[in-house]
Amino acid sequence: MDETITLGQAKKLIKTLSSTQSLLLLSPPGIGKSDIVNQVAKENNLEVRSLLGTQIAPEDVSGVPKIIGERSVFCPPRILLPENSNPFCLFLDELPATSPDVQKAFYSLLLERRIGENKLPEGTWVVSAGNRMEDRALVRSMSSALINRVTILNIRIDVNEWILWAKENNIRDEILSFIAFMPESLMRDIPSAPVPFSTPRSWSSLSNAIDLAEKDGILDKGILRALSFGKVSAEDAIVFCSIIEENINAIIDPREYILNPSLLPKQNTKLWFVLSSIRKAVKRDDFKNIPSEKINIFIDILPMEQKAALLIDMVDKWVELGASDSLVNSLREIIGIK
Repeated sequence: MDETITLGQAKKLIKTLSSTQSLLLLSPPGIGKSDIVNQVAKENNLEVRSLLGTQIAPEDVSGVPKIIGERSVFCPPRILLPENSNPFCLFLDELPATSPDVQKAFYSLLLERRIGENKLPEGTWVVSAGNRMEDRALVRSMSSALINRVTILNIRIDVNEWILWAKENNIRDEILSFIAFMPESLMRDIPSAPVPFSTPRSWSSLSNAIDLAEKDGILDKGILRALSFGKVSAEDAIVFCSIIEENINAIIDPREYILNPSLLPKQNTKLWFVLSSIRKAVKRDDFKNIPSEKINIFIDILPMEQKAALLIDMVDKWVELGASDSLVNSLREIIGIK
């Protein structure tokens, strides 16, 4: 399995390596590769010059010939070789989607920082990005020669990193609360059908769309649902809209409910979400530092149907947390054994 790093780690590597090595960031679509490249370049006072792999031909890289005297000289494009000698960040977006001829045209640029007879300005970064073959994103097979000329960084999404970014970029509070409550909703698997699916980019876009609808005074239940189902996975849209429609505010850390069961909500919809969040937290091993007596007290006070919701398929996990006595009693109650 490929080793992965977060966008935050990729950002550090871009700054450290990309003036001497060509990097290729690979990930599913929509996690923020382009944003992180632009961000780190801006922080280092480098202009970003971008080429989109699906829209370029070989001559857009190698240049076109010009007759000078009795020789032909290739004139490199201005975007790759500006008139001044200031370093910049060359961003090759969707590199894996380029045609074989375009890939060949990039060989000397990626390895030697050279276009024909011309070298890139000293200190110029070369960073590329793209999707993987399994992402159904019009990706072509990359040649071994191309792969051998870049350092491939496989990127994964990190929920905590994204939430920090989202807070700094005015993502709506209800979306932040929803992702904190259901972190798996930040990035869903790419569906086989051409339908919307949840990614960091789609959640950011949904936040902006809701802002605009609200600003124009047209935001209502129907508009919210139309925007949500048009931006993110249906499984996330229906839960997200239900939370908003039920006026459910930010849900606290699941550990707080274990330590203080009196915090459990009385309203059925919100209670269902809380129990679901507790199950997910147990699966992630988030409760390992909670004393076993607290675990036992929490389970003991729950009604039978709530115990069932927590324990189904997860008895071993709760036993690991020290809830064995409570679990035995709960299972007897649920199954009806006297």
